[in-house]
Amino acid sequence: MRIAVSSSLLGNKVRFDSTHIHDHFITDELRQYAQFVSFCPEDLVFGDPRASLRLVRQKEAVILQSNKDGTDLTDRLLRTSQDDLDTIKEQPLSAIIFRSKLPNCGLNSAKAYLPNGFAEGKTDGLFAALCKEQFPLLPMEEESHLNDPWVRENFIMQLFAYDDFESFRVSSPTMNALVDLHQSYKFMLQAKDETAYRQMGRLVGNQDKKEMAILLQEYEILFKTTIAKKSSVKKTHNVLEHMVGFIKNDVSSIEKATLYEQIRDFTAKIIPLITPLSTLSMFAKKYNNTYLLGQKFLQPYPKELALRSDIKSGK
Repeated sequence: MRIAVSSSLLGNKVRFDSTHIHDHFITDELRQYAQFVSFCPEDLVFGDPRASLRLVRQKEAVILQSNKDGTDLTDRLLRTSQDDLDTIKEQPLSAIIFRSKLPNCGLNSAKAYLPNGFAEGKTDGLFAALCKEQFPLLPMEEESHLNDPWVRENFIMQLFAYDDFESFRVSSPTMNALVDLHQSYKFMLQAKDETAYRQMGRLVGNQDKKEMAILLQEYEILFKTTIAKKSSVKKTHNVLEHMVGFIKNDVSSIEKATLYEQIRDFTAKIIPLITPLSTLSMFAKKYNNTYLLGQKFLQPYPKELALRSDIKSGK
């Protein structure tokens, strides 16, 4: 997969003061599964070192000014931002990771100022706004948010599910293939949004006899919108108990009690999610439950990332 990443996060010295903000989770861990497409419109147009920038709201518009002398740099940076956007559009992207708080790349974290110099609030940077408009369903996040184990786990889950669907979409899928995909994502989708999952189920049922191309397009929007939502401990608890239901007649009373105890301990944030999931996976293998073993929720991304081993990965 390909991920567009703010250049300084990759260790490139392109910040206004010729430094970088190297993010080792991205370069050391994600690099094993992705290729990176770097972007930094500010460096392209202004070079470095350069004056820092800020967003200023003037009536209905937001402009970009130099902190050094107040020069309006909006048009210059928008042109270069569009050039960078055109470059990354040529790639089959699976996600974008922005540098937080920057007036060009902040994702609802860039400070906007009033003409009198007072801060008004937070907004999207110019480049981030262009990306959101161009890629409304693409996974996007800031590196600072990825320091939160819960946000990180949900983003990586979304990223791999998005990439999986993109591979599926270009494979000329049949109706049966769509049914299989939907079934394999059952518990992940339920952990995100039960109502949306049921909507997708009605689409897959296709009682209206829609053409495959139209059906797939509608399903794609719902799927990508749903995987972008964050799971919660409560929703995950319900999903775990639902999964136990598929093996409750196979496991022994001690095994069942162990599973329910682990689910309670996960909900109480005593143990991480990986513990009950590993036990569920072990029993599914022991009793050859192919339905559970085919669920993406058991391993939505490479286990080496170990994101579910952190108690703080659930909220």
